[in-house]
Amino acid sequence: MRAVVTVVGADKIGIVAGVTATLAELEANILEISQTLMSGAFTMMMLVETKEIDFQVFQETLGEKGKALGVSIHVQNEAIFNAMHKL
Repeated sequence: MRAVVTVVGADKIGIVAGVTATLAELEANILEISQTLMSGAFTMMMLVETKEIDFQVFQETLGEKGKALGVSIHVQNEAIFNAMHKL
């Protein structure tokens, strides 16, 4: 499965480390990554690929990590993401 993962919140130490450690635990490989800081706001967008895993478990695990880090993590299947953004 390939998924688009977005992370948004106030910038602070440990966001990237926390999210990427959780992705490693879920055996997800980061294919592409982009992050930006703007006036203290942190945003990161990643395209990840995982082995066969229940998508809901993947979403919930990252969502809980986001709560622990004080950021919002949104996970969307890549196919759905691409379909929503086609013109």
